[in-house]
Amino acid sequence: MARYHDPVCRLCRREGMKLFLKGERCQTDKCAIERRNFPPGQHGKERRPRMLGYGLQLREKQKLRRIYGILEDQFRRYFEKAAVSKGITGQLLLQFLERRLDNVVYRMGLATSRAQGRQFVRHGHFQVNGRKVNIPSYLVKPGELVEVRVGSREMPALLANRESTGHQAVPGWIELDRANLRAKILSNPQRQEIALPIQEQLIVELYSK
Repeated sequence: MARYHDPVCRLCRREGMKLFLKGERCQTDKCAIERRNFPPGQHGKERRPRMLGYGLQLREKQKLRRIYGILEDQFRRYFEKAAVSKGITGQLLLQFLERRLDNVVYRMGLATSRAQGRQFVRHGHFQVNGRKVNIPSYLVKPGELVEVRVGSREMPALLANRESTGHQAVPGWIELDRANLRAKILSNPQRQEIALPIQEQLIVELYSK
């Protein structure tokens, strides 16, 4: 399976903002944006060029793709699925990404980053409606119950994450039972519940050319 193997802090520096790709490190002074808030590379310290048109659309697409840890081919498939579905394409794209199981684990506060959530799912620590699911791209549906499997409920990393993220707000489309490490999916996420600094219409314009 294709994966991004290079330092993820470079991605935040390239986009000029925190994408929260390294969990707790992003909240400390060690964050790359705090220490070197300029693009990577030998010309990084030069002034950022003003983005217009295609460049602005491309940066918005790259930003969203990197937030969720999706490679280009898979991201395009999500867009094509959104484009043929009934509704607003940009909002449907965000909805599909938000419904991914690895993202749901992150939103539950049981992972400090989406990458860690993807790892937990891959290793078989979660189940949906009582059945083990180890596919991070699985799209949850309203009414489904996502929970930690019985054999993983004493896993130190999961319990530590639950404690460290206890102050974080949970989206309204998820009903979280933090004590029992489970969550019920109440509905599909709405745009106002997806708190991301993304202008999805620019992505639609980019792919519609």
